[in-house]
Amino acid sequence: MMISDCFAINDQGHLTIGGCDTVALAKEFGTPLYVMDEDKIRRNCRMYQDSIQQYYQGRGLVLYASKAFNCKEMCRIVNEEGLGLDVVSGGELYTALQAGFPAGRIHFHGNNKTREELSMALDAQVGHFIVDNLRELELLDALAKEKGQVADISLRIKPGIDAHTHEAVMTGQIDSKFGFALETGEALEAVRFAAQFQHVNLKGLHNHIGSQIFDIAPFLQAARVMLNFIAQIKKEVGIVIEELNLGGGFGIKYVDQDRPVPYGDYMKEISLAVVETCKELSLEVPYIYMEPGRSIVGEAGLTLYEVGGVKEIPGVRTYVSIDGGMTDNPRYALYQSDYTVMVANKANEPADQVVTVAGKCCESGDLIQEHTPIQSVEAGDLLTVLCTGAYNFSMASNYNRIPRPAVVMVKNGIPRVVVRRETYEDLIRNDQ
Repeated sequence: MMISDCFAINDQGHLTIGGCDTVALAKEFGTPLYVMDEDKIRRNCRMYQDSIQQYYQGRGLVLYASKAFNCKEMCRIVNEEGLGLDVVSGGELYTALQAGFPAGRIHFHGNNKTREELSMALDAQVGHFIVDNLRELELLDALAKEKGQVADISLRIKPGIDAHTHEAVMTGQIDSKFGFALETGEALEAVRFAAQFQHVNLKGLHNHIGSQIFDIAPFLQAARVMLNFIAQIKKEVGIVIEELNLGGGFGIKYVDQDRPVPYGDYMKEISLAVVETCKELSLEVPYIYMEPGRSIVGEAGLTLYEVGGVKEIPGVRTYVSIDGGMTDNPRYALYQSDYTVMVANKANEPADQVVTVAGKCCESGDLIQEHTPIQSVEAGDLLTVLCTGAYNFSMASNYNRIPRPAVVMVKNGIPRVVVRRETYEDLIRNDQ
């Protein structure tokens, strides 16, 4: 059984994605190559939308966390599916606006938004700002005043939850660069501070506890903590918080050992916790936001590479060198992230060789996987890394002046380029 339902093996023994033969895709578009299954992305969007309708009677909105994979075509797809959009920088915001995404359904995140970014967002009439610190609160109020606006905001809260994930992607504990801490009283003081301003409107609270989480319990705990804080605000400050953003971070299946909880189960359990806690605290159920990113696009993508050298070091390891690496997927170098690797043109053969997949950068740490089983491999083969739809294209770099790959989207078995491959001319475009 394949890791994701958008992958299969055809009669030629080749790996397919969304009905397209990966060998044919590599021949037509070159390598390295990101490939995304649009139908899979749309199914995931609809699953989340349906859960909001089912469990919150439509009193909520799914916000796609665009940092996972952001380009104009992705913004168009998210818009067509009726989701909102979570952006964390001026660049992500600009991309969304250029794609025609409705600014009113955009939420602007970030722990250090610049004056220029805030001004740009206000000019575009972005629907919501997630405020991270007091300096931002003051700056946003001043800019909104200059422009004759009142900006709707939520405060980002650190609920003090252990998310049971890699420490590099934990965001809800007290020792985090994001948001206001509950334990220290900082969060309540931020609420009081926000209430003093005339050009920001405190509508909600936001929390995000981490990424690639397989356990429902931390999400349930976070929801209860946040609702208790809403009750405290109502009692001690007299402000009724109307909206609650419960964040994202739902895990996906990268390797066979991963056991992600079905997303519908997440949503059901969280909704029950929200409704029950509100009843206990005599609160109205707030309007709910969720921010899935990885779980919408991660399993919908793969990356294709051509194998160059195969270097066996007897008694040590076998290196398989590819024409990409940490420039198009830095996650192994950053987090030691697990992936499933295959030889796409031999996908029906047994994975009987253990190798380390090495990139082409002049860097010893440029590895994609170590000691991973794949089909017997040789120079010229097509190697693929599965489930790379999230945090690969978006984290890509030009280290060693390597151009970034193209992105191909497939729909109903038909491929199209949605981000063209960079050229050497692109690399020097801004050089003086």
